[in-house]
Amino acid sequence: MEAGQRDYDLLVVGGGSGGLACAKEAAQLGRKVAVVDYVEPSPQGTRWGLGGTCVNVGCIPKKLMHQAALLGGLIQDAPNYGWEVAQPVPHDWRKMAEAVQNHVKSLNWGHRVQLQDRKVKYFNIKASFVDEHTVCGVAKGGKEILLSADHIIIATGGRPRYPTHIEGALEYGITSDDIFWLKESPGKTLVVGASYVALECAGFLTGIGLDTTIMMRSIPLRGFDQQMSSMVIEHMASHGTRFLRGCAPSRVRRLPDGQLQVTWEDRTTGKEDTGTFDTVLWAIAPRISACLPTTVGHAGKNQRRD
Repeated sequence: MEAGQRDYDLLVVGGGSGGLACAKEAAQLGRKVAVVDYVEPSPQGTRWGLGGTCVNVGCIPKKLMHQAALLGGLIQDAPNYGWEVAQPVPHDWRKMAEAVQNHVKSLNWGHRVQLQDRKVKYFNIKASFVDEHTVCGVAKGGKEILLSADHIIIATGGRPRYPTHIEGALEYGITSDDIFWLKESPGKTLVVGASYVALECAGFLTGIGLDTTIMMRSIPLRGFDQQMSSMVIEHMASHGTRFLRGCAPSRVRRLPDGQLQVTWEDRTTGKEDTGTFDTVLWAIAPRISACLPTTVGHAGKNQRRD
């Protein structure tokens, strides 16, 4: 198609924070804009709506679950201030998760309404490049859709990475893509990794009363100030989070009773050890790109690579 004959002035592939902001701003400037967004289900089958990582499996649900943990701490402190609260106070994961997930779904809907108000067309399809001005996708009914634009922006973000070299990691582990959408409590949890995602997840799990262990291969929060990182670890340990330092997992298998047996190596001693958990959460860096596939070598040639 020649310029001027294409469907849109701008096509944004990816409905996260960056993609939505770009699409809405372009529309406000009078451009004809469309957004293509599709969530590839996680290996555990978790999927979500429009809004990207931050809304669905990042900042928003994380902060809500941290708030749940903070409220638990306040309840524990309440008797010291004269409030007669019977201890211990049980936490209902299902009730919290339902509230968090309903809030996230309301944000998904809100983003769709905002696009509609700005006359931005939304397509819930998985796109692939046909050429540098055209993408192709398949709608739910199986109908193939071709979309063309003068300019195409790739804003697909990234997804958590599984350590596929570890036996059982993919079959039995979850990631931050799953933890916020669990219907049932994860129970006794092993968080593998020492990234900020690992520490954040372990922090709110401990805060709501779950037995939580962090396994870290080397240093915590690599790339951050290590004096501050040490203070974070000390604070978490003082509040009940356990740490396995200098350890690397080698195998995960499911036991007959449903628990997960994790085998790891202590890199200091060279000895092998095992432990049992209800949930293993992989939070290792870096994240992998969720970039759409391309069938032409030059499509997406100006893509930024982080």
